[in-house]
Amino acid sequence: MLEENHLETLLFTILRNKDIQTVFQPILSLETGKVFGYEALSRGPINTPLQNPEKLFTYAMESGQLWELESLCRTKALESAHRLHIEAKLFLNVNPNIMSDAKFRQGFTKDYLSRFNIDAETIVFEITEKEAIGNLAHFKQTVTHYKEQLYQIAIDDVGSGYSGLNILTDIHPHFMKLDMQLIRNIDRDQTKQSLVKSLCEFAAHSHIHIIAEGIETDKELGKLIELGVRFGQGYYIQKPNSNLLPIKEEVIALIVNENKHKQNHISNRNTDKLVKKMSTALQTIDGTTLVDEVKLMMNQDHNIPGFCIVQQNQVIGVITRNQLHVKISGLYGYSLLSKKVITEIMDTDFLQVDVSTPIHTVAKLAMMRDSNHLYDFITVTEDGRYYGIVTVKELLEKTMEIEVNFAKHMNPLTELPGNVLIEQQLQHCVETHGGYGVLYLDLDNFKPYNDVYGFEKGDQVLMHLAELLKEIVSPNDFIGHIGGDDFIIVATSAQSVLYCKQIIERFDASIEQFYKKQDVENGWIASKNRHGKDELFPLLTISIAGIMNNHFQSTYDLTRKATEVKKQCKQLVGSNYIFLES
Repeated sequence: MLEENHLETLLFTILRNKDIQTVFQPILSLETGKVFGYEALSRGPINTPLQNPEKLFTYAMESGQLWELESLCRTKALESAHRLHIEAKLFLNVNPNIMSDAKFRQGFTKDYLSRFNIDAETIVFEITEKEAIGNLAHFKQTVTHYKEQLYQIAIDDVGSGYSGLNILTDIHPHFMKLDMQLIRNIDRDQTKQSLVKSLCEFAAHSHIHIIAEGIETDKELGKLIELGVRFGQGYYIQKPNSNLLPIKEEVIALIVNENKHKQNHISNRNTDKLVKKMSTALQTIDGTTLVDEVKLMMNQDHNIPGFCIVQQNQVIGVITRNQLHVKISGLYGYSLLSKKVITEIMDTDFLQVDVSTPIHTVAKLAMMRDSNHLYDFITVTEDGRYYGIVTVKELLEKTMEIEVNFAKHMNPLTELPGNVLIEQQLQHCVETHGGYGVLYLDLDNFKPYNDVYGFEKGDQVLMHLAELLKEIVSPNDFIGHIGGDDFIIVATSAQSVLYCKQIIERFDASIEQFYKKQDVENGWIASKNRHGKDELFPLLTISIAGIMNNHFQSTYDLTRKATEVKKQCKQLVGSNYIFLES
């Protein structure tokens, strides 16, 4: 009881004296390493039982003082942001059930925000799930209201439960923040990797940006970049602080280097040509351009598919030729709209992709659009800034060209890239001088297996191995089929050893299915050796020769050294891997 009275007195003292400290945690672009925004977090008085924010808000809710506390925290956050001259996005945590309250709305009028020199478009309401949403329909209307006022919405803790996922389809937020439990040890958890990769694809289709919370290690950060997560925050990047501290150089360097490695892998795969290479930088217009001016520009050049409306070099909407005609058609359409600014009729729900997006991914996203937008051009940006456009006709023609060229160089059995594409990958390794791992895979005792079980069964083994490699190896890395029972993987040096362990473990655990029961029990098969004499051969195993970060003058030198390492590896009993490192 004494403790209860003490906490009650402390809470009312905090509210009366406005004794709340705001700290800011940066949210970084995982593509450039630049600060994208700051999440404002509140702390109680230092060295008190309510310093911890979770305990502070929990007790405030139990005491019926949650509104007063949240209001104080938001005011303190805006004051601190103004004092520190924050120019990035400002993420404010909001209980969903108070957003429609009149007092809350009064705190986010244009007049109120002007006191702090803050614009509505810089504020992101981060919706927390501390309480269930009481009236979903009313809440959706409230969210729509704030979106129309140019505020943005983020959903917190996605992946922590059903409600966090369900709400995404209900309110269509601008951001979704992945729960830190989903991020923890993601570099070692393939299930988490698959889930985050799926969420990235969903986010790209839904025009939602993903923010990973709780990043605590360099390996977690590297894996998130590889999976395509665009933004991140966490203790590894920077702990919350009352001042705006510079981001550590090693963090920025890691982000830049990981993106370079990712870009190198993507850009050197024929199936992953980048949309940047086919973008056209057409003329843009600003939001003050009148509708009749836009119509005149389109009439002067019938090849123009439309315009991107750009504000401070960022695309805020598009208007296609067809959309303009639909808007101004009818008896009074033109007379009503001709003198209005283009922002009043522009489309804000458009497909926008980064320059580093592979063409086949863009094609997939374009074809997933509804029928009304299926043939609209695609907007291309670089670091969030306008870069150009791609028409659907250009996109389909390029996709077909890539597919035809790529099919010429595929192994017909495993449908993996063959020697021409393999040579391109190895040449890239020679030119980069580091940061890579080349794995040569060779099945042991494959010839006697073919002799005993036949080539059809041998082909099944090769297809099985190919499928294992596709499941294990990241899409950002390269798998090739040299021919016969020889395969190759080109990956980052950090992933190479992990791949070896996973391949051997899964191959050894699954190979028995391709043998008769008696041969498995024996542990060998009888066949003739290369000299025509009878010999007992062990069951199939796999040898992997790894070349990591070595400097070679040519691909010939690289493959020659790999052959030497492979010979050493095949002399060992069972499945093994050996690495030659610089």
